[in-house]
Amino acid sequence: MKVLICDKTENEYIEQMRAAGLTVDVRDDITPEELPNVLPAYDGMVVRSRTKVRQPLIDVCPNLKVIVRGGVGLDTIDHEYAKSKGIAVMNTPLASSASVAELTIGYMFALARSIYKAASSMKAEKWDKKSFEGDEIGGKTLGLVGVGNIGKEVAKRASALGMTVLAYDPYVKEIAGIKLVTLDELFAQADYISLHLPKTKESANMIGKDQFAKMKKGVRIINCARGGIIDENALYEALTSGKVAGAALDVFAEEPPTDWKLLKLDNVIGSPHIGAATKEAQGRVGAEVAEKLIAFSKNGK
Repeated sequence: MKVLICDKTENEYIEQMRAAGLTVDVRDDITPEELPNVLPAYDGMVVRSRTKVRQPLIDVCPNLKVIVRGGVGLDTIDHEYAKSKGIAVMNTPLASSASVAELTIGYMFALARSIYKAASSMKAEKWDKKSFEGDEIGGKTLGLVGVGNIGKEVAKRASALGMTVLAYDPYVKEIAGIKLVTLDELFAQADYISLHLPKTKESANMIGKDQFAKMKKGVRIINCARGGIIDENALYEALTSGKVAGAALDVFAEEPPTDWKLLKLDNVIGSPHIGAATKEAQGRVGAEVAEKLIAFSKNGK
């Protein structure tokens, strides 16, 4: 089986695939323009967030049998269309859960204690101690929108820190240690709201002006899931009005953003979609990609 690696994958696991008999070519800098000319020669491909696999690309690749996305979610792939063409589509849902959860918790601390602003003031040679009175997160209520693999890891850590954890997830009926509530109940009670769900037709812009109106004044929002779940214009209004005290964003509707106004607000901190960017997560992603492709080459599934 011939496999094209389209995005960064740990070399150890590329060699593991080769040792198992796969022909593996690495083009982790391949452009969208080059892909339609190169990919038709391959049976399988490995992608991350950078490479998008849409219907026009699928249509020119009659030999393609399997697509593996190293990461959580399949929103960068027209996966239903691919499956309709007999192409297997897989991802690595567990590999980066701990890393994304830790970033989420880190962001909660950063918002609660104004860590970014305090550090910036020190770099400017200011000793402005009185400006940075914060809050403890222990004793506060965290509302999780989505309790899949990552949401569960966040809940575990938040509970250990003394937070009360509520969650909304229409696909979950019961979960130990977490009180499941309606979305409106979550908005009304949560001091922190963290998103952990895929972007779908149903979830696109699911948090907008009407939803912000239902939240506690002074709520803090963390999004390490997918851009486009929060209406960014509505979030901007909520942040500038004081309804939302702060936001931490690892993901954006457009990446990189074309409008940076959110990031320029004093009560917003952000990062360039680095939730899974740890050495440990990258290793686990590579291992799971190799495992799935080797199994597919042997069993066809």
